[in-house]
Amino acid sequence: MNPAGKPGKTASLMPVEVALARLLEMAEASPIRERERLPVAQAQGRVLADDLVSTLDLPPWPNSAMDGYALRVADWTGEPLLVSQKIFAGQAPEPLKPGTCVRIFTGAPVPADADCVEMQENAEVQADERVRFLESMKPGQNIRPQGQETTVGELVLPAGTRLGPIEQGLAASLGCAELDVVRKVRVAVLSTGDELVEPGQALGPGQIYNSNRVLLCSWLQRLGCEVIDAGILPDDLVTTRARLGELKDVDLILSTGGVSVGEADFLGMALREEGELALWKLAIKPGKPLTFGHFRGVPVIGLPGNPASTLVTFALLARPYLLRRQGVKEVEPLKFQVPAGFVWPKPGNRREYLRGRLENGRAIIYKNQSSGVLRSAAWADGLVEVLEDRTLIEGEYVVFIPLSEVLG
Repeated sequence: MNPAGKPGKTASLMPVEVALARLLEMAEASPIRERERLPVAQAQGRVLADDLVSTLDLPPWPNSAMDGYALRVADWTGEPLLVSQKIFAGQAPEPLKPGTCVRIFTGAPVPADADCVEMQENAEVQADERVRFLESMKPGQNIRPQGQETTVGELVLPAGTRLGPIEQGLAASLGCAELDVVRKVRVAVLSTGDELVEPGQALGPGQIYNSNRVLLCSWLQRLGCEVIDAGILPDDLVTTRARLGELKDVDLILSTGGVSVGEADFLGMALREEGELALWKLAIKPGKPLTFGHFRGVPVIGLPGNPASTLVTFALLARPYLLRRQGVKEVEPLKFQVPAGFVWPKPGNRREYLRGRLENGRAIIYKNQSSGVLRSAAWADGLVEVLEDRTLIEGEYVVFIPLSEVLG
């Protein structure tokens, strides 16, 4: 450390994987334990607090997989069979009469003693109402067995599952009207910098509109967080310290700007003076000056102020941290490899996340990758990962992370 308490210029940068692992460790050390009970239809995006265990077999009884005729294969000798009953979904059948078949519809319970359903396309109704079957049949054909999907006592969804429409529907299929979910993470969002002005106000000399506040507040709401808008902080250490001290009843303070090396690094100064700085300076581009620490015991993530830097670091580091605080196990986005549709001739010493999209099966990148250009992300549909010390020619494979994987 130099006398000012800042790492020197030659300090090594922390690899992205190490930073993520440390963030997740710290998230696991302070999990959100409180819960609330919600109607299953209102649990979209929330995290399951307890294991969802089946209390019934699903389906509760053998049922028909299609419209057709139920019969006992041993009763069929090749001659037409008399239809002894008709069963619709939602009806309770009578046992199958020996030597007959049953008209049955998709989802209807298969009568006792029947062991096969033949689709109606392979059957002909004769003039005397008997049914002639056109193909050979076997036991179990076109019957969904009892408990095919779940059985009593089976784990269906583990605690920590994020609930989406599919999971909500699955819970409803088991008769769940309500679910216990982890309470929302309370996140205070701060923007820092004398240059920032909220949209709708007049710009002064040297000022810009604050896009990060809207970006992060909207994103956090999509993640199911409770957002506290703490406004814009001026470039002043005393004000920064006082404002941070007011944010006591939150789970995380999330700021943008004020985390770079220099005289305006007021967030870092406040953390060093009245808390701790757990990680700082990452081998990532854009986004090197991300900060994580605590202020009077409250976790603080300081994101870089440039919009593209804010987006990349929140997507890859802050988002997983927030999900793990709620107990989610799988927090990293889906990634897959695609051929590069561009040339990358100059290797860098940081891992780069380029705003790009897929065209004709290849990843192409936006023409301007400046960390201040948010338009690059609006044009893109994913992040293209270029590893440290790597050059690329067209056709070489790169990792692609869809934005749809990190935005919700």
